[in-house]
Amino acid sequence: MSAESVVQAAVLAALRGVAGLNGVYLGPPVKATVPFAELGDLLGGDWSVKDRMGRELRLLVTVRDAGERPARVQALAEAVGAAIEAVPRNLAGWRVASVVLVRSRLSGAAGGRWNASVEYRVRVLAG
Repeated sequence: MSAESVVQAAVLAALRGVAGLNGVYLGPPVKATVPFAELGDLLGGDWSVKDRMGRELRLLVTVRDAGERPARVQALAEAVGAAIEAVPRNLAGWRVASVVLVRSRLSGAAGGRWNASVEYRVRVLAG
């Protein structure tokens, strides 16, 4: 399997274990109840070394919520980040070399809607 599909499956499984989320979706859901997490596009590039194939992946997870204050969405985004960082290092055909938070963002929208996004860089090597 490709590194992208293996890492995506591992991250989805990890996110489904985050308490407090009403759902975890691959892309924008058609119908969902807040708070929920949305795994966005997964970008991949070559990260091969001399003797092994490797991939550098960027993944974005957005937690969406509604409320007067962003406290809950912030706490859920932290839990999402912890779940991503705890993804098993040995995956089907791939070994996770590193998981690094690249950026995070909190934004508010009309109607008391809150979005908290975390972007991670995941580097994996074949084997």
